[in-house]
Amino acid sequence: MITKIAITDDHEMIRNGIDSLLENHPDILIIGKYSNALETISALKQSQPDVLLLDINLPDINGIDLCKALLKEYKDLKIIALSNFDETSFVKRILKHGASGYLLKNTSTEELISAIETVLKGEQYLQKDIQEKLMNRSIGQQKKNTLHIKLTRREKEVLQCIYEELTTQQTADQLFISPKTVETHRMNLMSKLGAKNSVGIIKAALSRALLDA
Repeated sequence: MITKIAITDDHEMIRNGIDSLLENHPDILIIGKYSNALETISALKQSQPDVLLLDINLPDINGIDLCKALLKEYKDLKIIALSNFDETSFVKRILKHGASGYLLKNTSTEELISAIETVLKGEQYLQKDIQEKLMNRSIGQQKKNTLHIKLTRREKEVLQCIYEELTTQQTADQLFISPKTVETHRMNLMSKLGAKNSVGIIKAALSRALLDA
């Protein structure tokens, strides 16, 4: 039985790289490669894959939010998150929203295929090092909460823009960086502060005296 795979990632090199990893597998067919969330939403209305390999850091819609929206519409779709981020907060959030697996983009062909086979059986797949990190984080969570949070200069600048209620584009213009880079810093802030959204970022930052208010 042929498994239909789709890939959503804003980097053409990543899309083509995954395609080349899977192209010679006799039971796998790549039916679509999409560069952003809106392309993915439109394409799935026409042809639904069995498994979607989804980058969590997209330029238009956050991949975690996209995962939640797609699974509400397509109950049988299996989503495996692909990311450069190994922060446990990202893993927990996208799994909470229904993703079946989480892989880093440096994964091997064998592990990628194993992940696809696992989620198709209705099971969850996490790379071993991510599993260990989740376990260690769970054990050390209480201790970690007492530690001082260290932010980079750029993260502090993005945090200030969030506090001033600037949009992603306004923040990008003010700091002379791309909207995608703004979103990356925002996700890093959520991870470091244990927040789920911008409101949570501000609450956590204020409680830790990271902002002058």
